[in-house]
Amino acid sequence: MKIECWVVGKTDADYLKTGLSVYEKRLIHYTSFDWIVLPEIKNAGALDKEVLKQKEGEAAFQKLNKEDFLVLLDEKGKTFTSLTFAKFIEAKQSLGGLKKMIFFIGGAYGFSDAVRQRADFQLSLSELTFSHQLIRLIFLEQLYRAFTIIRGEKYHNE
Repeated sequence: MKIECWVVGKTDADYLKTGLSVYEKRLIHYTSFDWIVLPEIKNAGALDKEVLKQKEGEAAFQKLNKEDFLVLLDEKGKTFTSLTFAKFIEAKQSLGGLKKMIFFIGGAYGFSDAVRQRADFQLSLSELTFSHQLIRLIFLEQLYRAFTIIRGEKYHNE
């Protein structure tokens, strides 16, 4: 199963870019992984937030295939511990027909209703709110942690 992480717009801060690079390099030892950057919407600051979410959703739908398993990273989603997140990933890997799982980190205002309706699952990493830039690094570390748990490697301390 291939895993992709989709984000809206480039990562701004150098410290985040460095951290993302570290975990991307680690992840490729466990799974086929790609980082997909959807382009920022032009004149986003001048748009109503609902219009912006709709346009970001339209950009995602252009890349999304019918058979893709789409997971939204959203504050309204289900929360997991690191162990239950690893079990979630492992269960999806064991499904023979699932070829690609996409974890989608939306823009600053989240997702349009159309994207929410298409999603197969919604995941929350915390009850706290993080910036859509920072959550990229937090999520990638948790994804890496999940694979080390699945493999029984020493990274996660219980």
